[in-house]
Amino acid sequence: MALVDAAIARRAAQLADTGLAGYKANAHGFLTFLAQMGDQLDEPPKVVRTDELAVEVYWRAPNLSKQRIVGRRDTLLLPTDIEYHQDHLAIVQNNFPSIIRLGNGDEVQDVPHPLSAAGRAAYDFAATDSFTMRTIDRTFEVIEVKVRPKDDRKPRAVGAVYLDKSNGVVVRMAFSFTRAALKDDQLEDVSVILENGLVAGRFWLPRRQEIEIRRTGSWMDFPVRGIIRGRWEVTDAEVLEPQPALFYAGPEVVSLPEPQLKNFKFSGDILASLPGDVTLSADDDVRRVQEEARALVRAEALARTQRTVPSARGISDILRVNRVEGITLGGGVARAFGGGFVAAAGGRYGVSDHAIKQQWSVGWQRADGSGVSLAGYNDFREAGDEAEVSRIRNSIAAQEFGTDLTDPFAVRGVALTLDAGIQWGNRWKLTAAREHESPLGVHAQPASGRYAPTLNVTNLDVSRVSLDVTRTSASPILGFSVRYAANVTYRRIQEPRSLGNVDLGRVSLSAHAERSFGTDRLVVHTTAAALSGVRIDAAFPQYDVAFGGPVTAPGYDFHSLRGRAGISQHLEWQTTVAQIPVALGRFGRSSVRLALAPWVQLTAVDGRPADSQSRGFFPSVGIGAISLFDVLRVDIGRGLKNGRWTFAFDVTRDLWPIL
Repeated sequence: MALVDAAIARRAAQLADTGLAGYKANAHGFLTFLAQMGDQLDEPPKVVRTDELAVEVYWRAPNLSKQRIVGRRDTLLLPTDIEYHQDHLAIVQNNFPSIIRLGNGDEVQDVPHPLSAAGRAAYDFAATDSFTMRTIDRTFEVIEVKVRPKDDRKPRAVGAVYLDKSNGVVVRMAFSFTRAALKDDQLEDVSVILENGLVAGRFWLPRRQEIEIRRTGSWMDFPVRGIIRGRWEVTDAEVLEPQPALFYAGPEVVSLPEPQLKNFKFSGDILASLPGDVTLSADDDVRRVQEEARALVRAEALARTQRTVPSARGISDILRVNRVEGITLGGGVARAFGGGFVAAAGGRYGVSDHAIKQQWSVGWQRADGSGVSLAGYNDFREAGDEAEVSRIRNSIAAQEFGTDLTDPFAVRGVALTLDAGIQWGNRWKLTAAREHESPLGVHAQPASGRYAPTLNVTNLDVSRVSLDVTRTSASPILGFSVRYAANVTYRRIQEPRSLGNVDLGRVSLSAHAERSFGTDRLVVHTTAAALSGVRIDAAFPQYDVAFGGPVTAPGYDFHSLRGRAGISQHLEWQTTVAQIPVALGRFGRSSVRLALAPWVQLTAVDGRPADSQSRGFFPSVGIGAISLFDVLRVDIGRGLKNGRWTFAFDVTRDLWPIL
C-alpha cells in the first residue's frame, strides 16, 4: 500500500516533480471495426472497416495535452456508416485523469481511477508478481498490483497496474470494467491496455496502447457481435521545451483538413499493414485482461444485463422452406433471470406437414461461457457432417426448383449439456441425451421440378453421450489461422430389427485453415468422419458418413458417396484480379474486390460392401469467383470420376450462422 500511495501522490503531482516540462511524440494507429458471428460468438471476426491514423502528440506540465491528426486513410470492406468517438482517434495521455471516461462518456463514464484519492478507498489492492527491466546503466523493478473494487456493483475498473518500485511511476495498466460502469446496455465489455516506455533514461511515457469494445444487439438473440479495436504504437518521443500554453487551447484532439489528411504518406497497403492478430476473437493481452477481470470479481458484475427478447439463431429460424415442411414460420423467446440463469423456448409450424416443432432449454451460465443446460426438443436433425449450402440459399432452391440439399429426420428427446468454456485454447461440451428417432416424409411441392425422397430411417430409441471440442480463434499455427470442430459420440441403439442393443461409436472432424500471402490467400478445408461397431446388416443411414455436394464433394450428387468412413480434402488459392471502385451513398466509398479461387478436392470413402459405387477416391476440380465485399461466391466444378459439371451460387460461409 505504500507503493500504491506513492503512485497516487506521483499522479496527483502530474509529473511536475520529475523535471519533465514537456514532450512530443508520433502515434501510429489502426481503428478496426469487425463483425463476429457463430453460435457461441467465437468464430473469427470479419473486418468491416479499418482506419489508419497518424497523430502528433504534445504534452506540457502539469496536465496540458494536444493531439493533432495529420494523416488518415480507411478501407471499407462491408457497408457501414459507423463513426468513432473522438477520443478513439487519439492516444490516452497520463494514464487517464482521476475519473476514467471512454467514448466521450457514452461508453464508460465517471469511474474512479484506481490510482487516485477516490480510488484509494474504492478498491482493494494486492501485489501479485514482479519483474526486472534493465538498461545500460539502470535496473528497474516493476511490481504487478491487482486492482479489485470493494463494491463490484458500482462503476469500477478491474485489472492490474504495474508500478516502478522505486517511485510508484506507472509502467503499464491493463483493466476492464464492471457492468455498472458501462453506459450502453448493448456493451458486453471494454478492455484497455496502456504501456509506457522509458525515454531519456528517466521518464515513463506512452509507448503502446490497445482498446477493445465489444457490443451486441438486444432485439433478437442473433449470434452477431460488433467489435471496435484500437491499436497504437507511440514512437519518436522527445523530451523538450513545451509549446506555448496558447497552443493547448481548445479541444484536445484536432485534425488537419481532409485533403491534407489524404496526402499523408502511409507505407504499404492498409490491410496488409494491419497487426496479424486483429482478426482473432481476442488477442492474447486483451483475452488475459478479460479473464483476470472475471477472476477478480463476481461474474455477474461483469456479465451483460439482459431482458426478455424475441429469440432466433438465424433468419431461417423465422422463415424457411424444405421438402418436409414446405413454407415454415417460427420464432421464440429468451429470458435472463440474473445470476447467470437463462431460459429459452421456440417453435415453428410447417404449412405443408401441418406439424409443430418445438424446443425449450433452461440453464446457468457464467460470464466466461461455461455452464450447464437442460433441453427438451421435438424437432428435426440433419444427417451428414457439413452443411452443403446456406439455409437461405437452400430455401430458395427448394421452393423454386425442388433442390433441397438437407437430409432431415425427426428427433424427440431431452439432453443435459455441460459446457466447460474455453480450456487449453478449445471449447469443450459434454452432452448426455435420451432420444427417439423416426423417419420423415415429403409433404411439400416445389414451383418446378420434383423433390428427392427423404432418408429411410428406422424408428429407434437411442441413448447418446457426445463430446464436442471446437477451436475458433487463437494464435496462428505456422502462419495459418485455424479453426476446427471435432465430435466423439457413443450411442446405444434399441430398434425393432435387432435382437439386442447396438453399440455405435462415431468420430468427426471439420477443420479450416487460411494463410495470407500478400493480397492472395491459401485456403485448406478438411472434413472427416468414421463409424465403429456397426454390424453390416444393421445400417443406420442417418449415421453414415455422407459426402456429395458443393462443400464435401463438388461435382457429385448430394450425399451420393456414403459409407463407414471418409475424408474430403479441399485446397484452393484465392487471388485478387480486380478492385472496382463503388459509391455507397451515406456509407462512403469503397472498392469491390473480385477474386478468383481455383481449387482441387479429393474425397475418399470406405463404402459398404453392397455399394461399390461409393467406394474409393473421387477427385474434383473447379474455380470460384468471390466478390461484392467477399459476400457472394460462384463456383463451377466437375467431378472427375463418374461425376458431372456443377454450378454453385451462395453467400460466403462466414454468414451462414445467421442465415
